Amino acid sequence: QVQLVESGGGLVQAGGSLRLSCAASGSIFSINAMGWYRQAPGKQRELVAAATSGGSINYADSVKGRGTISRDNAKNTVYLQMNSLKPEDTAVYYCNARVVDSRDRLEYNWWGQGTQVTVSS
Repeated sequence: QVQLVESGGGLVQAGGSLRLSCAASGSIFSINAMGWYRQAPGKQRELVAAATSGGSINYADSVKGRGTISRDNAKNTVYLQMNSLKPEDTAVYYCNARVVDSRDRLEYNWWGQGTQVTVSS
C-alpha cells in the first residue's frame, strides 16, 4: 500500500503563485514517475506536469513557462511551483505516482486525494 499526501492548495489571486507538495510513503521500492494532474468542474482530468526517475519532464501546453515540477527522491516527494496563475487554473489538483512495490516488485499507479486550487480574478 502506498499513500500520497498532498499539500499547498488554496485560494490565490490571479497573477499569484503557489507551490504544491506531494509526499509518498508506504511499500515503496522505487518510484518510476511522479506528477500532477488537475480536474476542473465538468472537465476531464488532465496532465499538468510529470517527471520520471530518468529525468524526463513533461508539461501541459497550458502551464509551460508558468509551472515547474521538481522531485526530492530522498524524500519521495514531488513539488509543483505555479506562477502567474490564471482563473482557468482553478481545479482540484491530484498527485500521481507510478511506484514499484517493495513487496512484489511490480509497478502500481497511485493517486492522492486531491487539493483544491482556486484562482480569483
